[in-house]
Amino acid sequence: MVKREKVDTLYFLCVLLLLYRSLSLTSHTFPFLFLLVSYFFSSSYINIKDFQFLHLEERKLVLFLAFLQRSKMQKPPPQSVDFALKQTSPNIGAGAVTGDKLSCTYDLVEQMQYLYVLVVKAKDLPGKDVTGSCDPYVEVKLGNYKGVTKHFEKKSNPEWNQVFGFSKERIQASILEVFVKDKDVVVDDLIGRVVFDVNEIPKRVPPDSPLAPQWYRLEDRKGNKPKGELMLAVWMGTQADEAFPDAWHSDAASVGPDGVTNIRSKVYLSPKLWYVRVNVIEAQDLVPSDKGRFPEVFVKAVLRNQALRTRISPSKTINPMWNEDLMFVVAEPFEEPLFLSVEDRVGSNKDETLGKCVIPLQVVQRRLDHKPVNSRWHNLEKHVIVDGEKKEMKFASRIHLRICLEGGYHVLDESTHCSSDLRPTAKQLWRPNIGILELGILSAHGLMPMKTKDGRGTTDAYCVAKYGQKWIRTRTIVDNFMPRWNEQYTWEVFDPCTVITIGVFDNGHIHGGAGGAKDARIGKVRIRLSTLEANRVYTHSYPLLVLHSSGVKKTGEVQLAVRFTCSTLINMLHMYSHPLLPKMHYIHPLSVIQLDSLRHQAVQMVSVRLSRAEPPLRKEVVEYILDVDSHMWSMRRSKANFFRIMGVLSGLIAVGKWFDQICNWRNPITTILILHPPHMDTRVSHAVAAHPDELDEEFDTFPTSRPSDIIRMRYDRLRSIGGRVQTVIGDLATQGERLQSLLSWRDPRATTLFVTFCLIAAIVLYVTPFQVVALLIGLYALRHPRFRHKLPSVPLNFFRRLPARSDSML
Repeated sequence: MVKREKVDTLYFLCVLLLLYRSLSLTSHTFPFLFLLVSYFFSSSYINIKDFQFLHLEERKLVLFLAFLQRSKMQKPPPQSVDFALKQTSPNIGAGAVTGDKLSCTYDLVEQMQYLYVLVVKAKDLPGKDVTGSCDPYVEVKLGNYKGVTKHFEKKSNPEWNQVFGFSKERIQASILEVFVKDKDVVVDDLIGRVVFDVNEIPKRVPPDSPLAPQWYRLEDRKGNKPKGELMLAVWMGTQADEAFPDAWHSDAASVGPDGVTNIRSKVYLSPKLWYVRVNVIEAQDLVPSDKGRFPEVFVKAVLRNQALRTRISPSKTINPMWNEDLMFVVAEPFEEPLFLSVEDRVGSNKDETLGKCVIPLQVVQRRLDHKPVNSRWHNLEKHVIVDGEKKEMKFASRIHLRICLEGGYHVLDESTHCSSDLRPTAKQLWRPNIGILELGILSAHGLMPMKTKDGRGTTDAYCVAKYGQKWIRTRTIVDNFMPRWNEQYTWEVFDPCTVITIGVFDNGHIHGGAGGAKDARIGKVRIRLSTLEANRVYTHSYPLLVLHSSGVKKTGEVQLAVRFTCSTLINMLHMYSHPLLPKMHYIHPLSVIQLDSLRHQAVQMVSVRLSRAEPPLRKEVVEYILDVDSHMWSMRRSKANFFRIMGVLSGLIAVGKWFDQICNWRNPITTILILHPPHMDTRVSHAVAAHPDELDEEFDTFPTSRPSDIIRMRYDRLRSIGGRVQTVIGDLATQGERLQSLLSWRDPRATTLFVTFCLIAAIVLYVTPFQVVALLIGLYALRHPRFRHKLPSVPLNFFRRLPARSDSML
């Protein structure tokens, strides 16, 4: 077998030979050269019939290239089948021609029939106690399944408005009984009941209007009708019914009334996040306590749990200047103000407050572009202690600030490689949507037991999906290793180069849960929208993988149905020419350190807000979906990013090795141009600017002989630096994979645009002299700064939108 590196080199040389022949403009070589290069980068074999119009010598060369290509395409063994993506064929309504309305409006999931019972209220209930009152509740019974409402004390006209859902698959009885009972200490007394024949219950399919509830006279077990009526609505429906999310389900019969709220399906919205820019300009007329020294003044700003400070002013006077920006993240509604204090460093770890001010964010100006907002002077309040009482000084210092809420930025709460939303904060800057994303969460298979109950393993699974500002949570299927959800959700799509994230979790709060109980992660899936063909339904079973200290572990599979519907193809293709992030990220870019800190704060705000909902979307779930620890150092991730780079550069490395073997002598011109012999350069080595602790670490023994606190500090510093290096390596690998994806058809729309551009460019270069092309490129590269823009160019925007494998990493 010929080595792959040699095959790549031979293939490349043959293509160069054809290129040389095409430059002579002989016969039909040039049009077919583009087709040949496409074969080189794609995963399909060369078809000799496509090259019938070439000369005989050229056809022989193409035949040899086909042989080399088949040798080159001997791929390594595929991924283990256990971890592979599997295509499925669920019984869903998409693409089917049926008369059922569900197949048109709810067609990415399998239909699940439910018997719904809506218990509204009762009236004129007779008293059963000695006092003549009753403590009523309703019990809905169907075979072995029984649902119970809450009970009211001493109330003869109670209202419940509670829905019960019984899966048709589990119905084994022909009679539905609804009992009204009186809560008692020993035995609950029967007030009355209503009986229904299951076969006579009407069927309702949305978008039909809800079934109107009716009054039913209660009867005892002998058929007599005592005093009292119960308002009910009973119908057969599906999971598309409006009552489905809030219903008590028969598959959760073991869950008590207090745990029902923790198993319902819900839709959540992330809070609207803003960046707050505080430009600290200067202060005037400060009054330090010690007037005989030069004050070392800085400004400290606190917003909720975020605290930032400026550098010490270089002008050590009572009128210091900074002109420094402090950036915060805040969520609507703006409940807490911004606290500012001017402080003087009077000694080691000792600061004196020279003045404070409080600024409510409701009155702060909102900025949508790069134009500066008006600055304002704010009075600084200072309190002094006189005879144990706090008194305000009459003389007030001032501080000059420029504060604004930045609406032109996108507040990052996800990694930019796996982001589901790239729109700016201000809704006025949003573009119209380009399509609709529909997700059907069907089922899961082979889930692992996540906890122990009554001496056996069990799993109470639910799914969470996040795209844009909208989060969805399916209902929890109790004690089932093969849960079936069959729930469908929809999102508006504003950018095709985004990612939807779906996570599966084990509910740890059904039966109350301990104080420190958490929802265990089972696994998650990411799907990049740009890799989906428009209007096509994708049905696959995705492996759920979780990384443990012992290695990667498969915890099951989740079956999904996905469809991306494009409303305007022109607008979607036009999006590839736009920058990935809003304009402000390029006109006034934030530093990497700022983005990391602000993203951490944004994640904390989102998790706190969603954890206060009912049912709560807990902090560990939000952080797992948002991949909060993606920037942390990991040797595994670093190796993975390194091998991603090696995979991208493997072809170039092979050509370089081949070229080095041929060129076995050094270039003498390079040696002549070196005027000085090589020597140790302290500037290149960063030896002069090295910190003493860095040098101490470099000359430390192995194993170390330093104290544990120093080792801990150095280890944390190494993790921080390693996280940066890991991120850079991952970015390099992402750029290379984007280059590979140009002709891999992973993003069919981007590849179509690129191939079309190449074809047009080939025709233009064919008819245009080389000197004219070189002149135009030179004029464009040397254009005046007046004609340059701070925003990235259209080719760069297109390249940054290409898919990479960064969203496939654990």
